[in-house]
Amino acid sequence: MAATKPSLNDVTKLVVALFATNASLDRARRRNKGASALAVLQALEGREGVRPSEIAAALQVHPSHATRQVQEREQSGYVAVTANAGDRRSCLVSLTGSGREELLRLRHVGLDRFALFVADWNAAEVRELTRLLEKFEASKAAVADQEQHPGSRPRWREKA
Repeated sequence: MAATKPSLNDVTKLVVALFATNASLDRARRRNKGASALAVLQALEGREGVRPSEIAAALQVHPSHATRQVQEREQSGYVAVTANAGDRRSCLVSLTGSGREELLRLRHVGLDRFALFVADWNAAEVRELTRLLEKFEASKAAVADQEQHPGSRPRWREKA
């Protein structure tokens, strides 16, 4: 039996659900200092000497927002900011030891929070949602790649 393509109504419901989830995550990041700190610290994890503009790009925020976030993390002792020898107009940001500790702490807090969200789910449901979200991200990447290399692209059309 062949799988049926999703209808426009199916896709509309998906978009509404994804936008609602994304909006609630964005609200949580804005309200919770820990969530915004986590995002910055994650952007620096495993990297040394990251320019604030790279952090902004990774977080998909305005550079001024990333600069404020870096300044707050520096005041907390979680990041070190040094002059960029290669470009005197710029600086480089790196995690400190306490920044790495805070990153781990915030990760645990976040995981505990998400565990509450799925507390009444069974393991198979959590794995299935994860699989589908990973598949969705792969599909988005494939579409973005195809848009970079135009050719024949599928378009949504209502069936008559």
